[in-house]
Amino acid sequence: MQEQQELEPERDETVEKSRVSLAQAGITAIPFYRTVEFAKDLEESACARLEAQMQMTGMLDARVVTPEDFVKIKADHPEFLDAVLQTDGPGNSHFSGLTVSDDLPQELRTPVLEILSNIYEEEGKTQGICFGADGSFRQGILAGKADKQAAEYVGYLARKRRKEQKIRELQEQIESISRTIEEWNTGIAQLQGRMDRLQVEYQEIPDFSEIQIALSEKRELERILETLENEYLKIMILPELGGRVQMAYDKIKQRHFVYYNQVIKPALVGLTGPWISGGIEFNWPQHHRSSTYLPTECTIEEFPDGSVTVWCSEVERMFRTKGMAGFTLYPGKAYLEIKAKVYNRTSLPQTFLWWANPAVVVHKDYYSVFPPDVNAVFDHGKRAVSSFPIATGVYYKQDYSSGVDISKYKNIPVPTSYMAINSKYDFVGGYEENVEAGLLHVADHHVNAGKKQWTWGCGDFGQAWDRNLTDEDGPYIELMTGMYCDNQPDFTWLQPYEEKEWKQYFMPYSAVGMVKNATKEAIVTLKKNEDKGEVILYTTSVYKSVRILVTCGGKVYLDSIHDMSPAEPVKESFALNGVEFDSLKLCVYDNNGKVLVEYEAEKKEIKPIPDPAKAAKDPKDIASIEQLYLTGLHLEQYRHATYNPTDYYMEALSREPGDVRCNNAMGLFLMRRGQFAKAQPYFEAAIATLIERNPNPIDGEPHYNLGWSLKMQGKFDEAYDAFFKATWSAAQQDSAYYALAQIDCIRNDFEKALEHIDRSLVRNWHNHKARQLKASILRKLGKKEAAATLIAESLSIDKFNIGCRFELYLLGGESAQQALDEMMALINETTSVHSYIEYALDFANAGLYAEAERLLLLWVNKNDGIVYPMVYYALGYFASKSDDVLKAIDYYKKASQMAPDYCFPNKLEEVLMLQDANRLQPNDSKAWYYLGNFWYGARQHDEAIACWERSVELDDQFPTVLRNLALGYYNKSNRKEDALACLEKAFALDTNDDRILMELDQLYKKLRRPHKERLAFLEKHLDLVERRDDLSVERVTLYNQLGEYEKAKSLIASRKFHPWEGGEGKISGQYIICRIELAKKAIAEKRYQDAIDLLRETEYYPFNLGEGKLAGAEENDIHYFMGCAYEGLGDKENAELYFRKATVGSAEPAIAFFYNDQQPDKIYYQGLAWRKLGDEKKARSRFNKLINHGEQHLFDHVKIDYFAVSLPDLLIWEDDLNLRNQIHCNLVMGLGYLGLNDRKTAERFLGKVRELDINHQGLNVL
Repeated sequence: MQEQQELEPERDETVEKSRVSLAQAGITAIPFYRTVEFAKDLEESACARLEAQMQMTGMLDARVVTPEDFVKIKADHPEFLDAVLQTDGPGNSHFSGLTVSDDLPQELRTPVLEILSNIYEEEGKTQGICFGADGSFRQGILAGKADKQAAEYVGYLARKRRKEQKIRELQEQIESISRTIEEWNTGIAQLQGRMDRLQVEYQEIPDFSEIQIALSEKRELERILETLENEYLKIMILPELGGRVQMAYDKIKQRHFVYYNQVIKPALVGLTGPWISGGIEFNWPQHHRSSTYLPTECTIEEFPDGSVTVWCSEVERMFRTKGMAGFTLYPGKAYLEIKAKVYNRTSLPQTFLWWANPAVVVHKDYYSVFPPDVNAVFDHGKRAVSSFPIATGVYYKQDYSSGVDISKYKNIPVPTSYMAINSKYDFVGGYEENVEAGLLHVADHHVNAGKKQWTWGCGDFGQAWDRNLTDEDGPYIELMTGMYCDNQPDFTWLQPYEEKEWKQYFMPYSAVGMVKNATKEAIVTLKKNEDKGEVILYTTSVYKSVRILVTCGGKVYLDSIHDMSPAEPVKESFALNGVEFDSLKLCVYDNNGKVLVEYEAEKKEIKPIPDPAKAAKDPKDIASIEQLYLTGLHLEQYRHATYNPTDYYMEALSREPGDVRCNNAMGLFLMRRGQFAKAQPYFEAAIATLIERNPNPIDGEPHYNLGWSLKMQGKFDEAYDAFFKATWSAAQQDSAYYALAQIDCIRNDFEKALEHIDRSLVRNWHNHKARQLKASILRKLGKKEAAATLIAESLSIDKFNIGCRFELYLLGGESAQQALDEMMALINETTSVHSYIEYALDFANAGLYAEAERLLLLWVNKNDGIVYPMVYYALGYFASKSDDVLKAIDYYKKASQMAPDYCFPNKLEEVLMLQDANRLQPNDSKAWYYLGNFWYGARQHDEAIACWERSVELDDQFPTVLRNLALGYYNKSNRKEDALACLEKAFALDTNDDRILMELDQLYKKLRRPHKERLAFLEKHLDLVERRDDLSVERVTLYNQLGEYEKAKSLIASRKFHPWEGGEGKISGQYIICRIELAKKAIAEKRYQDAIDLLRETEYYPFNLGEGKLAGAEENDIHYFMGCAYEGLGDKENAELYFRKATVGSAEPAIAFFYNDQQPDKIYYQGLAWRKLGDEKKARSRFNKLINHGEQHLFDHVKIDYFAVSLPDLLIWEDDLNLRNQIHCNLVMGLGYLGLNDRKTAERFLGKVRELDINHQGLNVL
């Protein structure tokens, strides 16, 4: 049965028929390849060559029969003689490449021996068969040359190997078919679901009037897309996807001058939500904000000159900043103008950044175009610096010391950011040399300080991310433009109610190449070609009689006139006549003598390369209170993720309790976190110092902040006094008078409110909220005409001033309903609830609770009972503040009954709402839960835990609050067992929650549960595991940890993984581990070629891993074992090659936090490799370095890198970095002693690693 299952060579129909007929005639006929074996000392390549020669001559599958059967065939079946291998007698070749198979029947041995004796290896033989060592063959008139990769049929092992290969191929086909069937089944299920939905939708077909409205909206959308097109450009904007520019097309060059991704393919980039590539993306008030791709509010503005502006607006939820962007195309202009505004809607100072990030197509002919005065670039946070454009040092762990032009995409192999330093030019861009076209951004450099390039890198790693983000549009980079910031992170302050506004321009350009200067009207370069100078000029619109003038010291070298258009750039050459090229000045004028663009070369001088930024010192190490305050302020301004600004403020106050700025800063810190009463003493302490010698301080900010602390506590009289004192300082007048007007309204003193709001507007004419409040005050005073005039003026400033639009409705009259309809149409449906709450609070904060209620009820009434809980809590609070307790309780009850999904209160007023709800409805478990969420987000952990505990007391059947409480217990209270109990109960309450399953498994991991136990737990819930990449990675990891490497290997191959930025290396690490371990096993079993094949699989990652290999990845272990495998094969040359590769890399140990950090075991393998190469001195040096490093750092106090911009691990359960350091130090000492052959000591240290972390995968060395 075994013989019948072995694979056989392919045969044509005639051969197969003869084989069957001989068998039917009772003739034993065995194929030749089954009668022989290769000689034992024959190399694999010679075996393959010999089998190929036999195949080409027809010997391989020819039949061997006994002499008696041959006579019978000759007599009875002559038609089958061609299928039989027979000789005329023994030859004298002494052929040694083949031997007779041991299990061949005796009666066939003689014929086979005669056949072998007729095979010759020398040329010139006229009889028999000739097989040459070079693959040549001859049999009679048949001659040629043969070759193949490996023997497949001769010899049992070859046939077995071939069979196994075929089985693998068939298994892959079966798996592929299974996946296809699964996809079909999924598709069928989806189609069935779609049919069900269509049936439901059929029942809900809209009536004719609704269809008419929809058609009207469709035509409006089509008009938007059509309007943003002129003779030069075609622009597509997606208000529903963050207000991004999705497409920007150059009709002259017929190309997308901004990278156009034809698919929306989100990935987890930036760790704050989904991210997609392509277009122009807007990041504010911080980079990769969580609402980057949420819908925006949108409207269109048309102008008499034919230009059209599409406005997109959003009040973002993190910091309540309002951002607006107006996209304008002008007739006859080949640029897109973006007019941007950001507005601080809060009463406290906020920080923001604004980066407009166009993506561009890249390839080997692409380079970035930075201004000519940029000689150096910074990394994120200015943590590293490089010369530019020629890098000459180490940057992003890449050695550019040979001098590498990093403006060129092809020269950057790894993910890399760089940001220009202090340019006086207004442009940045990129250029494709092969098509002579590019993109340029122009904006006033006084505002547009940020000029940045970001790339995934041109290497395998970057290509993998390109595949993750698009289907077929290929690689891209981002040319990022920062307003009011020059780095990331780099934030600028917005004072209360402050607005900042600017314009920026994006344009295609052609022919110019490396730009020397640019304005929105013209782009120019001036360059030297041997003894000539050359000017290339591009303009963004048609200009008649443009003058190009090149001079030096009063002498003219070029003076020419041209008619210009975007379709026809101009190139002009001129003789230099010995002039120093860099002394030339270029000016381009329009026909009225106005300068369109000019350029004068930078002076030749060596510019210093600035030093990178330094990490903040520990508070106790800072000498001055001034520096303690500034360091804390910097941490707040830059929203530092791991350093706490209060550590610095409190250190200062411990030395000088009355310090004004640190007291004020501490008060503000607490105010932003809802701790109004706790903030009050700090403001009072600051004021006490300010007025110690003079009751009228120069700085009114502490008085203003005290006023807000008191107002939020409901102490309106005291707040009024504080605000009034703040108005004595001009810096606080707009915000303080606005606060006074609010309290005036609460007191129903609208005459005084009008006086104060007018004073506020004198100081800040664009205070959007003050304009709405003034409209409300005028309405209350019966001055409706004045109110309408003010509203019209306000809407010309901000079309998205919803408060003013609602006031227009409240004014009544014939147009009231139209005003309401327009307002409601303007607010985006998806995100509208948060906008309604935001604008309702503007009314409520001035005591206009009835108006606030009416505004929110508009949203409630159109949402069919599905209401965001905080809407009802807000309504209850408005009723409570209006002294209608019964109505308040009714609203609070409704709030508690609403679905809690995605309810994350983060407004300061929502603290007051929830506290009031808990006062009137103390048994509302959800109010306690929501308030706990706010406190935890504000890092007020004790308050959060107390609220969640109260919520659980009232209702212990809500899984999410139990899950949150587990986080608080483990991370902030060191109550690990309580955390475990809460999370296990949460999962028991909802065993379909894959997120909680993942968190529970991670908690088991932290608590050192055995691997088998964790694996059994995961496989009990396999359907949930397969929903998530992170759980699937954990399952694979557990199989690796249990030594089931083939199972891990199979699981990895069966899934498409999706990495997250900064967290790469998770699944690829497991992919490598299982192959190394299987290779080690193969080496131990002397299957050296199998080991080599396994290790070669690590050279490139399969696409299903979702990530590529970083250039320069340290692979000392892989190279070492590759050397061992070649050594086992006796291939000394390749063995030495790989051992030498294994010695490469840093010999200095360091703790590894990130996937691209060198792991400490790589140094251990360096040492082993040196030992293999016979250099014991270098080997021992590596091992001793490991031991010395561990001894030196074992008791270090470790902190996260100050400049870390992402953290790769799943930070659900907080890590003990000091424990990680102990594990690291014990590991390196254990490796060092193992290398020195002191196994007993090594086992002691490595045993300590296992004791501290049973999940550590660096222990496979034993």
